[in-house]
Amino acid sequence: MKIYFLILLSLLAALTSSMTAAEEIIWHVKAVHPDGKLIDVKAIDAAGKIYSIKAIETPGNAWLLDVKALVGDQKLPVKVLASEDKLAPVKAIGADGTIYAIKAILADGTKLDVKGVAQHGSVIDIKAVNEKGEFYGVKAISAAGKLYDLKGLKMTSDKVEATVNGVPVAAHIKALPSP
Repeated sequence: MKIYFLILLSLLAALTSSMTAAEEIIWHVKAVHPDGKLIDVKAIDAAGKIYSIKAIETPGNAWLLDVKALVGDQKLPVKVLASEDKLAPVKAIGADGTIYAIKAILADGTKLDVKGVAQHGSVIDIKAVNEKGEFYGVKAISAAGKLYDLKGLKMTSDKVEATVNGVPVAAHIKALPSP
């Protein structure tokens, strides 16, 4: 399964190598309520300050977008953290190892956790989870209205994929075209 995934990524990279843009294209990251309403997805620091989460399309790579928390002038990585929890924590990681919560924030201010909820081979589904345990899809949305799914991607079978700024990470979060 992993070899097919790596081949797919290589093919996508080859397809996009001739498609370059002058600069990065920023996509919004939103959770989608079952009734179709879009819900903001944000990073929150320990003091409660809220920051944007964006998917970033880099020149020549329109198929595998980086997901980052925009904190000041920094673009912090958003990852699935290594954990024994049934629902894997999704967090942003600062350069000094500071952890930022990732939450979907409803219009009334209610905050929903964003988690890795199920793993299919080397792909982890990323969802917002309401108080009843129901899952809402988390999407990257382009200015043109394209929708990509946020997924956790594992490149190894190890429980800890990498250590980012001292924090053990289980998977890298990317935005991929919806099936």
